[in-house]
Amino acid sequence: MLKEYLTVSSISGPLVVVEKTTDVKYAELVEVEFSEGSIRRGKVLESSSDKALVQMFEGTIGLDVVSARVRFLGKTQELGVSPDLVGRVFDGAGRPRDNGPAIIAKKYMDINGNPINPEARAYPQEFIQTGISTIDGMNPLVRGQKLPIFSAAGLPHGHIAAQIARQAKVLGKQESFAVVFGAMGITFEEADFFMRDFRDTGAIERSVLFINLANDPAVERISTPRLALTAAEYLAFDLDMHVLVILIDMTFYCESLREVSAARKEIPGRRGYPGYLYTDLATIYERAGRIKDKKGSITLLPVLTMPDDDKTHPIPDLTGYITEGQIILSRELHRKGIYPPVDVLPSLSRLKDKGIGKDKTREDHSDVLNQLFACYAKGKEARELAVILGEAALSDVDKLYLKFADTFEDKFVRQDRNENRSITQTLDMGWEIMRLIPKEELKRVREEYLNKYYSK
Repeated sequence: MLKEYLTVSSISGPLVVVEKTTDVKYAELVEVEFSEGSIRRGKVLESSSDKALVQMFEGTIGLDVVSARVRFLGKTQELGVSPDLVGRVFDGAGRPRDNGPAIIAKKYMDINGNPINPEARAYPQEFIQTGISTIDGMNPLVRGQKLPIFSAAGLPHGHIAAQIARQAKVLGKQESFAVVFGAMGITFEEADFFMRDFRDTGAIERSVLFINLANDPAVERISTPRLALTAAEYLAFDLDMHVLVILIDMTFYCESLREVSAARKEIPGRRGYPGYLYTDLATIYERAGRIKDKKGSITLLPVLTMPDDDKTHPIPDLTGYITEGQIILSRELHRKGIYPPVDVLPSLSRLKDKGIGKDKTREDHSDVLNQLFACYAKGKEARELAVILGEAALSDVDKLYLKFADTFEDKFVRQDRNENRSITQTLDMGWEIMRLIPKEELKRVREEYLNKYYSK
């Protein structure tokens, strides 16, 4: 029989203080019974010898300090997992959102999980094809990598995330592949788009969706990425699947963290975010990777919108420290009507060299990547000169590079929202654009590859 407490002393936003408690543990689940008989859940944020601070999942509206009954359940928040998770849609608390039956769990897993021990990590080195040339060709995603997408308000990061979710696959192997999609703080229209897109394209058959809406409790947002990663850990390390986890939008997650921190009256850090933001993000991101002697893997693609398009904002700044690179979306390319508006120059995949080359993608991949990057950088410099001095002031070579930059954006970067390019198509397109530049200018490609591919 669970002990009941009638000792709620204060309520502040989603936080409830319960006094005269005994043996209450951190992160323990709590049931609070309201005066009219309804029950809402929460969890312990802080506990001392005789007092507990409870964070409510569904808000505290209508809670009466005098009549509220509090029960501590003696366990942490768990997710019931089984192979039946695949193909289902859940809310931010792990309840079915697709009108389907509840999952009959094979086992229950603590959603807080643990970061992967560095000693147990296997090095990421297998290429994942997303079908998007600017990622596959220029900033390849490697199995077990953490590669965030830095976006901004109004840019089509949702469409890119959905496209990657339905197109991503491990090349050359017939291995089980799944996508776990965690959405936080999105609108009903966005949620409807994701669910309809997954169903219409058949991607739902290999996916698990956790969707927290903007009008759902903000506190629930803190659980959503942890639920998604718990499901991914089960699929990857119990069922030996290769799992791609997409989390959108980490900015809303951090806003919820700030909201709870303010309610707790904690001393704020940069821009009002809690001082432990780095640690908290690391507990999420570091759950992705590969483990030695395990077949499965978790590859993480968090999406975040940079407030005011600011890369130095705490959320993208700290995310960049923890993860292995970043894909940056460009407002300038978006204004030109280019989709996906990926700016390849500031984007970076730190593990790209480990996942490309002979027997992985193609022998010439590294050289093509470096040469395209160099030519595009020169083309953008020529474009800036043309704006200042006029195109007539450019040399003949500068004009070629200017044409290269325009063609690169129009053919290589631009692609249809349903276009799934293979890595071979992407590299062949790279060679096609490089033929705009004289052979002797292509100094970053080995002679043997120039002879093999340039004149095709």
